[in-house]
Amino acid sequence: MRKAIEQDAVALILCHNHPSGNLHPSKADEELTRKIREAALLLDIRVLDHLIVSQDGYFSFADEGLI
Repeated sequence: MRKAIEQDAVALILCHNHPSGNLHPSKADEELTRKIREAALLLDIRVLDHLIVSQDGYFSFADEGLI
């Protein structure tokens, strides 16, 4: 959040990798996304998506209706 504030961001896209190749979000991924989204909203910053990437492709929270 600090970088977003310093850059006067109005929106964020979160991204992390799953080296295992499993593209499905874990419960921890879902919970962290929810917490970051709530914190961002307090600062008038929107979380547009959270991507999980691997060599096999990607998973988009937005595409799956989870954001």
